[in-house]
Amino acid sequence: MDIRREPPVPAVRVSDRDRDETLGGLAAALAEGRLDPHEHEIRSERALRARTAEDLAVLTADLPAPAPTRSEQDRRDLRDWLAEWRYWLGGAVIMSGIWAARCAQKGELTYYWPVAPLGVWAAVLIAIAIWPRDTDDSDEGDGGPTAVH
Repeated sequence: MDIRREPPVPAVRVSDRDRDETLGGLAAALAEGRLDPHEHEIRSERALRARTAEDLAVLTADLPAPAPTRSEQDRRDLRDWLAEWRYWLGGAVIMSGIWAARCAQKGELTYYWPVAPLGVWAAVLIAIAIWPRDTDDSDEGDGGPTAVH
């Protein structure tokens, strides 16, 4: 039997920014009622004294990740929408290449058939951009259409 052990992973030291992020998470948990004030104070003091990432992870291991703010969600939606336009552009390049190869093979320009799928795809992306956003915060993260401005 081979009893080799993996070398232990060295502890990663944390920065002030890491501590601040943990403190922010603890404050959010306090505001949501997940921590009482006494426990929040104890965990905050430990966060300020933490030296390694493991020290900080223990303080928030039993807490859910805080919900994204409205501006964070808006930025994420915009990033996803722009990524979809990049996919559209990739599709346009591929379909146009196929169309061009077919035209070269026939020796004449034919109907530009990629206009149909690309037009439908673009219309959907534009509709997503102008679709009214639900104002009810209880539906956040449901994957529904969101406005991008």
